[in-house]
Amino acid sequence: MRGWLAEIRRHQDPHRQIAPYAKFQRQVEAFAEWIILPWDSDSARLFLNLRRQGVRIGSLDLKIASIAIAHDATLLTRNSTDFAQVPGLRFEDWLK
Repeated sequence: MRGWLAEIRRHQDPHRQIAPYAKFQRQVEAFAEWIILPWDSDSARLFLNLRRQGVRIGSLDLKIASIAIAHDATLLTRNSTDFAQVPGLRFEDWLK
């Protein structure tokens, strides 16, 4: 989103802002359709438990995995190598 806002600001002529505004709008509309699972107490508890178990992947990836497990979701990722280290995580790589 920052990229589209920067593109809009680059153009002083309002007519040249029309295309980037349209692309920005499409991006916002696409985001509006997403379901965003919350980082909540169950996710935080799972995160701490996984750290204690010795799961050694990046903190943000481990938080994402914890959210997916806590909400019984399947994670879509291209990072199968790291996420395969998380016990109990269901994930799929749709890019293969």
